[in-house]
Amino acid sequence: MTSQVATDEGGIPAEIMNILEAEPGAVPVAGLTAGPDIPALREQLAILVSTGKARKAIGVQLTHEQVKRLSDKDVEKYNKRHESYIAGKTTETLIDSFLAVATKAAGRVLPIKNVEALQKELQSDYIITNELSALAGNLALKCGKLLALASAALITTKHIDFSARPIDVTLHMTAEQNPEESQ
Repeated sequence: MTSQVATDEGGIPAEIMNILEAEPGAVPVAGLTAGPDIPALREQLAILVSTGKARKAIGVQLTHEQVKRLSDKDVEKYNKRHESYIAGKTTETLIDSFLAVATKAAGRVLPIKNVEALQKELQSDYIITNELSALAGNLALKCGKLLALASAALITTKHIDFSARPIDVTLHMTAEQNPEESQ
C-alpha cells in the first residue's frame, strides 16, 4: 500500500504523533484522575526491545537500561507510538485483505482482465486507502478485539479457490444406520 502522508522514523504519520504526544495520559473519572499503568507500559517497551522491534515500532532503538531509566512521560509517549504503529499495521492488513477479497469476488462476476493488477491499483489509490483507513479505525473503536475475527475471515476468504468443485459432504447411510428410513 502506498502512502503519501509524512511519517516519522517509525513510519507513524506525523499528524497522529503530534496529537498523541500532546494528549494528556491521564483520564478524568468522576473528579479523579486515573493514570496509566506505567510499570505495565514499561514492560511492553522492554518486550519491544527484547524482540528487536523497538526502532520499527516506536522510531527509536532503546536498550533495556534506557527503558528502565525512561521518565513516566517518555514511557507513555513511546507506548502511544507503539499503539499507533499497531493500529497502522492492523488497518493496512484489513485494507489489503478487503481489497483482495473484493477484487476476487468482482473477478468472478465481471470480465476483469487482470484481477491482481486491479487489486494493486486499488491499494495504491490514496482516496480509497484513506477512506478504508477511516472505516477500519471506526470498526476498531466499535468492535475492538472482534476485528481480529473479521481480519481472519477476510484472510481466509482471500485464499479460497471459488473455482474449485465443491466437495460433496452429504452422508450416505444404510437403512440400518438411519432408523427413520427403516420405519
